[in-house]
Amino acid sequence: MKARRVHKRGTHNVYVVHLSPAIRDLAYVRRLNPDADEKKLCIYVGMTGLDPSERFRTHKSGRKASRWVRDYGIALLPNMYVHLNPMPYDRAVEMEVFLAEAFRKQGYTVMGGH
Repeated sequence: MKARRVHKRGTHNVYVVHLSPAIRDLAYVRRLNPDADEKKLCIYVGMTGLDPSERFRTHKSGRKASRWVRDYGIALLPNMYVHLNPMPYDRAVEMEVFLAEAFRKQGYTVMGGH
C-alpha cells in the first residue's frame, strides 16, 4: 500500500471578501445573520488552494463562483486573513468555519464559511 504524502508546509489559504451592504436586503442573508450590526461590514469567508487574489478573480468571472462574491463582492480584506496563510488543507477547512463563526459573533454580516 502506498503511503499518503503529508504536506509539511501550507498549500491553502483562507480569505475574506468585502460584500456590498445591498446584500442585507435579502431575507435569506438576514436569517443567517440575525444579530448583524449594520455599522459593520458584510463579508464572505472562503478557503482556496489558489492565491486569494486569483480566487477573487475567478469568483468575479463567474467560474466556480460563489454567487455572493460574484454579485456582491467589492474587494479582498487581507488585514482580516493574511496573517493566517498559508496552511495545510485540513486546517484551512477548519479555519474557514472558525472565522465565519467568529466574525458573525462580532456582528459582521457573514456569508460563506462552509
